Amino acid sequence: MSVEEKIKDVYKHIQNGTALDAFEEYYAENVIMVLEDGTEVKGKDTNRDRENEFFGSVESFNGMGITAFTVNEDDGATAVEHWMDVTFKGADDSTKIHQIATQKWEDGKIVRERFYGTQQG
Repeated sequence: MSVEEKIKDVYKHIQNGTALDAFEEYYAENVIMVLEDGTEVKGKDTNRDRENEFFGSVESFNGMGITAFTVNEDDGATAVEHWMDVTFKGADDSTKIHQIATQKWEDGKIVRERFYGTQQG
């Protein structure tokens, strides 16, 4: 499976509400995720906890779309611009999250992912 097919599958999982399945399948044990504020979160276990916390805070997932993506198979690099519309627990209104995520792949797994984004109510 190509890197392009894998990143598309990751986002298909997010759209279908099975993002954590994609996390288990496509993220390396030594993954580093860099958050919007530059904080590095190291290791699959720590990032799994962070992902579970985020998805646990969501009351409803109202939609998602990919605006653009790019792939460099030779370098194992992908980038995806997307939006998500979610309603957080305890919130009256939904929140639209616009984000760009870049991924570095090695041996079929994401070893580094960085998020750039803004959030709009």
